[in-house]
Amino acid sequence: MKVAVITGASAGIGLATAKYFKQKGYSVYNLSRKPADGIESLTTDVSDRENVFGSIAKIAEKEGKIDVLINCAGMGISGAVEDTADEAVRKIFNVNYFGTLYAIQAVIPVMRAAGGGTIINLSSAGAPLSLPFQAFYSCTKSAVSSLTEALRIELKPFNIKVTAILPGDVKTEFTARREKNKSDSKFYGERIDKSVSKMEHDEQNGMSADVIAKIAYRLANKKNPPVYIVGGGVYKLLVGLSRVLPKRLIVWAIGKLYG
Repeated sequence: MKVAVITGASAGIGLATAKYFKQKGYSVYNLSRKPADGIESLTTDVSDRENVFGSIAKIAEKEGKIDVLINCAGMGISGAVEDTADEAVRKIFNVNYFGTLYAIQAVIPVMRAAGGGTIINLSSAGAPLSLPFQAFYSCTKSAVSSLTEALRIELKPFNIKVTAILPGDVKTEFTARREKNKSDSKFYGERIDKSVSKMEHDEQNGMSADVIAKIAYRLANKKNPPVYIVGGGVYKLLVGLSRVLPKRLIVWAIGKLYG
């Protein structure tokens, strides 16, 4: 039986992915602070390197291998760059970037010893399409995308495949859990309210988390997965356009939507 480890599988995309992999016959483990309903869980703070390494080691000892790692743990914050407190910035990087990094660093030796594996990182369409008033979320996801690309090259000799999913708007608990700066800012308050309200409306009318779960399963079973895949047809178009159109035009368009 193949073994999949999923961070942040207590809710949202992570939980949908864990359930889908389990349905497909995988032995699935959730690493998060809260247990996942119906999924074997190890209480883990992904921002704690020692905690992550310890959880991965327990799974490897029990199963003898880890075939797939899917990094779903993540959080969001909103607000103006100027007004965002240092501790808030560090918190989102600790979860979204360092949480991903620690799980990868812990699982590489396990996969290498077993002759290979697949690492799937959750980036975001908000990485190539940087979002105003969610700048730090876009920053963390851009970092995850860059990490993914570099790792593909580093780990290729060990038959460890690395890929990323860039979801667009997905309807999950993520929206309600977003940490918000005060929107009564003298200079940004009304713009923040309008921007975040638009984003949250789009999220709550977005695709099901099951769409991303099925993409993750396909990637996990591909002999040669792509560098990344965008989740959602509209976002494939938008991200594709961002690669070919002048950056000035893309930034202008995002500004019209969310600025």
